[in-house]
Order: sequence, then C-alpha cells, then structure tokens
Amino acid sequence: MPSFSLSRRRFLVSSAAAATLASLHSRAYAAAANAPQRVGLIGAGWYGKSDLWRLIQVAPVDVVSICDVDQNMLDGAVEIASQRQASKKKPRTYGDYREMLKEQDLDIVLVGSPDHWHALHAIAAMEAGADVYCQKPISRDVREGEAMVDAARKLGRVVQIGTQRKSTPHLIDAKKQVVEAGLLGKIGHVEMCCYYHMRANGNPPVEPVPDFLDYEMWTGPAPLRPYDGLPHRRWWRTFMEYGNGIMGDMCVHMLDTARWMLGLGWPNQITSNGGIYVQKEGKSNIADTQTATFAFDDFDAVWTHRSWGTSPDPEYPWALFIYGDKGTLKVSTMRAEFIPQGGGQPLRFDCFFEREKFPEDLTEKDIELNAAPATRLHMQNFLEAIANRSRPVADIEQGHISTASCILANLSMGLDGRPLRYDPQQRVVTGDEEATKLLRKPYREMWRHPADA
Repeated sequence: MPSFSLSRRRFLVSSAAAATLASLHSRAYAAAANAPQRVGLIGAGWYGKSDLWRLIQVAPVDVVSICDVDQNMLDGAVEIASQRQASKKKPRTYGDYREMLKEQDLDIVLVGSPDHWHALHAIAAMEAGADVYCQKPISRDVREGEAMVDAARKLGRVVQIGTQRKSTPHLIDAKKQVVEAGLLGKIGHVEMCCYYHMRANGNPPVEPVPDFLDYEMWTGPAPLRPYDGLPHRRWWRTFMEYGNGIMGDMCVHMLDTARWMLGLGWPNQITSNGGIYVQKEGKSNIADTQTATFAFDDFDAVWTHRSWGTSPDPEYPWALFIYGDKGTLKVSTMRAEFIPQGGGQPLRFDCFFEREKFPEDLTEKDIELNAAPATRLHMQNFLEAIANRSRPVADIEQGHISTASCILANLSMGLDGRPLRYDPQQRVVTGDEEATKLLRKPYREMWRHPADA
C-alpha cells in the first residue's frame, strides 16, 4: 500500500482526531474543576491502575481510597497515587471492598478487579452512592449483567464500561468518514479475530499462599482453585472459573466496536464451536481455538481466535473487518484503512498518540501507549455524563449486550454448537430451558448472586 504520510486527506484525519481530543480534554477538566470528584479504586492490578492514572491525567480528582487483596500491589498503587494526584495525599487502603464502600464518601468507583468480581463490586459501589467505571467484560454470567443494568437504572447511576474502542480517535474518524459517509455501500459481512499467543498454559505446582495475599477474598464467589502462584495479570484469565476465555476478553472489544460502528443491538442468534485443539499440555481450560457467528438482520458477524499459529494478516492480528459492496474497512487498535472496491485511493487512519501532552506515558510501567489516548477520552466522556446525568458512550446496557453475547457464544460451544436465541425482554434463551439455566453460574455458599437481590 502506498504511503499517505504527507497527503492532505491524512492530515485532515489527524487534525480531526487532535481537535476531538483537545475539545474533550478542556470540557472534562472544566466539568470536574469546580468540585473534584472523590475516587476509589477496587482492584489495583495492571489495568485498574492504568485506568486510575488516565483519570488523574484528565481531571483534578481526589483519590480517596484504594482496595486490593494483595498488600504488595496495594502499597505500590498507593505510593504512585500519592505522587500523581495534585494533593500528594496517600489514599486510604482496604483489603475488603465492603469496608471501603461502607464509608459512603466516594463519587466515583473504578472497578479493575478480575471478571468474576465485576458484578458484585460494581453493584455495591452503585448502592454506596457512586457512579462507576467498570472494566470489561462486565460479568461472568448473563444474570450478573442483567442485575448490573437493573441496579444502574434503579439507582440512577452513570456506569461507563471500559470498551474504549468507542473513544479511540482513529476509529471515531473511520466511523465518521467511512461508515457514516456511506463509502462501504451495502454491508454484507463482518469478521473479527484475535491471533495473539495470549493463553497462559503452564503447570506450576501447588504452593502455600503468601502472607501478603488474601486468596480466599481474591477468589470470592468463584470456585476455589488450589493456589499455584499469583493469579494476577494473565494467569487467572486462563481459567473459565474466573472469566470468559479469549472470547470474553478480546471478542467483547471487537463485537462492541462492530455494534457501535454499525448501530447494532442484540444478535438474533449465536452459534459457536471450538475447544482445546493444540495447547493441551497445561492447566488452562479456556479454548485455544474458537469460532462464533453472531447473526444480525442483514449479515453475520463471525469471530475467530487461535492462541497458536500465525495471523492471516500480520498487520491485523486482533481486528475487525467490515465488508461492503463498495469496499472494505479494516480496523485495529493501531490503525484502520478503507480499501475501495475496484481500485481508487485507500483511506488510512493511524493511531493517535499524545506523547508531548503526557510525557509521563513514556516512563509508565506496562502502559499500553496506543490505548492511553482512548482511555483518556473514555474517562472524559464518563465525567461529562456524570456532570449531565446522561448516558456515557459505553453505557452499562451496551456493555451488557456485548458481554452477554460473548457468554452466549461460550454456552453454545459447550452445547455442541447449538444455536441460541436470547430474548432480552423475557430474559430467556428462547425454546431452550437447558441453556436458560446456564445463564447463571453458581456462587460459593458465602456469597449471594446479585440475581437473588
């Protein structure tokens, strides 16, 4: 493909992204400047901290409380928070989120805990009077997601989900200049994929739980696995006990992006097949290979992941492809490009960085530099929604649709690829009592499922 680095068209694309960022930076700061929001974080791991640092970058918030069951992780987060926030105060610390929320003095709670905790943490935060920013996927089962939507609506809370592709500058531009401009023509097919080798699959031995970790509390409502090392970052994601596999981790982003770009609601039908076909040697129980078809009115959206082998398109290993009769739109977190059918000049949209405006990004440990501007925009949209008491761009209901659709794909795979039709009004899988029962996963005895509330 030819380079468009000096073209007027690409300059305009970059300028549009920059203008969007500048405008939202200004408006979000103004919304919070008069009365800094009091913020608490539940889950001070990699992405919980990342979300908090992005929020601090865009608004003069007051980080009041941080909760984590790992004392070492908690101490590290508190130290950085005291350096980054304007007051330089050290936040209060908690090992139990219920104790933190009992104070009822937080305006915003960020939920960065593992997936099996999202529902309980988010709902408890809403009940304590806070608006919530919750990482995706929103839930581990469909009933949890339904309860989260119900709580947000009943309590009037603003809930933003961390599906920040909706706030990714180059994707906003691609949506406007390609999809909304009609350049694709009649859309007839959507493909989504992930070929990252991201499935942890070791065989670590069982060992004593270290003193600094409350493993019982970390496990919470999920099944208690024998402790075989720190579960943080990637290890817990390799078990269905705590999440929804690569489908729930990666497809949820691309399905949500496709739905946003194309104005789609619930799929009419979901089917999926897959399993552990290649990486059989370790403890992991999530699928290393899976396909899923989400059927909408006019086309299918098909997901494929493999955590082994090579990607068919090296530039788009985790991506979304929208096919129209007038061209194709290729989308990733790093770039997007429109390829007209039958020739013509492609359009290219590159990832937008803010290195000059936020130089601390360059020294932050484990930062996803390409995602930082998107997360900042997402936080700004969240703050504006709080100020206006309106729905944010990644409202809880949209997060529920994308999450539940991925969970239903996993259920279909477990039912030998049986087609599932979920009815969001009746909250059942139409004509399938067995699948309907699977919409809820069991909780350990000492924890109450939010569907029982």
